[in-house]
Amino acid sequence: MKPQRLLILLSVLVITALLITACGGSDGPVEIRFTIYSDGNEAEVMRGLLDQFEAANPDITVVLDEVPYQTIDEQLPVQVETGEGPDIARITNFGAYRGQLLDLLPLLEDDDYFTNNFPEPVLAAMRPDGDTNGLYGYPDGLTVTGPFVNKTLFDQAGVEMPGPDASWADWTAATAAVVEASGAQYAISVDRTGHRFAGPAMSMGATLIDSDGNFTVDTPGFRAFAETINGWHTDGLTPEEVWLVGDSVNSCIDAFKSGELVMCMTGSWQINGTATDVGDTFDWVVVPNPSGDGGSTGVAGGAGVVAFADTEHPEEVAKVMEFLIQAENYSQWSAQTLFLPAQTDVATQGVDFATDDQNILDALTVFTAEIPKLQDQAVGLNVHPFAFAYYRNSADRISQYLTGELTLDEALERLQQDIDDAIAEASG
Repeated sequence: MKPQRLLILLSVLVITALLITACGGSDGPVEIRFTIYSDGNEAEVMRGLLDQFEAANPDITVVLDEVPYQTIDEQLPVQVETGEGPDIARITNFGAYRGQLLDLLPLLEDDDYFTNNFPEPVLAAMRPDGDTNGLYGYPDGLTVTGPFVNKTLFDQAGVEMPGPDASWADWTAATAAVVEASGAQYAISVDRTGHRFAGPAMSMGATLIDSDGNFTVDTPGFRAFAETINGWHTDGLTPEEVWLVGDSVNSCIDAFKSGELVMCMTGSWQINGTATDVGDTFDWVVVPNPSGDGGSTGVAGGAGVVAFADTEHPEEVAKVMEFLIQAENYSQWSAQTLFLPAQTDVATQGVDFATDDQNILDALTVFTAEIPKLQDQAVGLNVHPFAFAYYRNSADRISQYLTGELTLDEALERLQQDIDDAIAEASG
C-alpha cells in the first residue's frame, strides 16, 4: 500500500475512533438505577423482570438497589431534592415528589395502554398542580389493611372465632380469652402507623377526610379507636414495643409470626412474608375488618413505581417503565409477589398466584372481598396530596396519648395543628 493511501486510511480510523468515543459508543450500555424496598420478595421478583428486559434491550442495564423502607421514607426525598436520586424508585409518598417526576407521556409508545390500565386517582396523585394528563408512574399493586389471626391458638384454646360482623370489642374479648386459655403472650395489636389506625377508626365512625377533602381527626370514631388501643395497653393485651417504644414505625407482624400474638392488624402486603416465615408452624387466617358505626372497612393503599425528572436517560427509563406495565410482565409481578393487581388487564384476566399454600390463597380471597366494602375516604386517604402530613404525625401523637404524655384531647388538638401546619407550609 502506498504511503499516502496508508496515511489516509490511518486518519479515517483515528477520526472514526474519536467519533465513537465522543458519542459514547465505547461506554457500553446505558445504566439505569432503580431503588426498591421490599416487604417480602419484591426485589427478587423485580430483578427477574429486569433480567428479561435487559435480554431484550442489551443497550440498557438496570442496577437494582434494595434499601429499607425507612430509607425510601426519609432519605430518598432528600436525595431527589439534591439531584442525587436514582432514575426510578418504588415509593409510597407520591406527594413528596410532585414536580420532580418524569412525565412519561411523550416518551411512551402506547400512552393509551398506560392510561386505560391504572386507576385515575392514583395517576392524578403523582401529577403536579395544573397537570391533568401527565403519566409519572404506576401502582405496582393494590393493598388493603386487615387483621391476621392465629387460627391454631383459637383451636387450641377452644374459643370460637368471631363472625364477619363482629366488632373490635368482640375481637378484643375473643383474643383475650385465647390468651387466658392457651398461654399465648399477647392478644391483639395494630401496626404503629396512622395508615393502619385509620381503617378501624373509620369503621368506628371516624370522618378522617371530610367532603371538602380536609383532614378532621377529632371525631367520635377516631377517639373510640384510640381509647380501644389504650385499653389494650392498660389490660396488658398488646406488646408495648409496637406503640410505646421509640419513634419509628413498628409492626406487630413479627410478634404474630413468632406465635406470641393472636391477632395483628396489618395489611395484604404481609401475606407472602407471613407464609414464608410461619411455614407450617401454625395455621393462620385473614379475617374481615371488624364492624362498627362506620361499617367494616380497611384502607386501600399500595406502592408506586415512578421515574424522576432529572434522569440523564429519559427515553431508556420510559422503556423500562413501559415494559413493566405490560400485562404479561405485570401479571408475573402480581403472581410472584402475591399482590392484588392494580392493572386492569391483569385483574380482568385473573392472576394465577404462584403458590399452593391454602393459607395464602384464602388470605387473598378475603382481602379481595374487602375491596367493595372500602369507604370512599378509605380509598382516597393514601393518594391524598397531604396524606403524609397525617401519617407522619398521627403515630407520634397517638403514642404520646398512650404513654400518658398527653391527654387524648391534647393529642388530637396537636395532631390537627400538625396537619394544618404541614399543609400550610406545603401550600405556601
